[in-house]
Amino acid sequence: MPHLLTRRTLLVSAAAAAALPLHAETNPAIHVVKGTGCECCSAWVDHLKAAGFSVTEEEMYGTILMRFKQDSGVPQKMISCHTGKIAGYVIEGHVPAADINRLMAEAPNAIGLSVPGMPYGSPGMGDESAREAYDVFMIKRDGTTEVFTAYSET
Repeated sequence: MPHLLTRRTLLVSAAAAAALPLHAETNPAIHVVKGTGCECCSAWVDHLKAAGFSVTEEEMYGTILMRFKQDSGVPQKMISCHTGKIAGYVIEGHVPAADINRLMAEAPNAIGLSVPGMPYGSPGMGDESAREAYDVFMIKRDGTTEVFTAYSET
């Protein structure tokens, strides 16, 4: 006898599905390439982990690290101390996790994001309650940049 989908069967099935435990979807994995023993790089990795990212780390040295950044499409003026790769995007420097999440949600046709230099108060660079103003830049495919998010001094 064929099984008919009745309103009662549908409601019972929906109730059973609702009773199943829901698992929070985690952020995609990010691979971080950094110099040896850099405390601010490690602090940025901790910031990402606290925001729910799964992080793998790799150390590179001197010109090898600089070549990795160049090969990844990071313009010289956008360079910082570490480089992450996530879902086809490059994340250079102390980019806040919120901006990475926004990048992933908006999925622009871009190379990625950068916080050039090491501004105080950016994630991994000291107390955000006393931060200096800084910008997160989006690196476009043609190598140009535009401000993605501006953080004011606090």
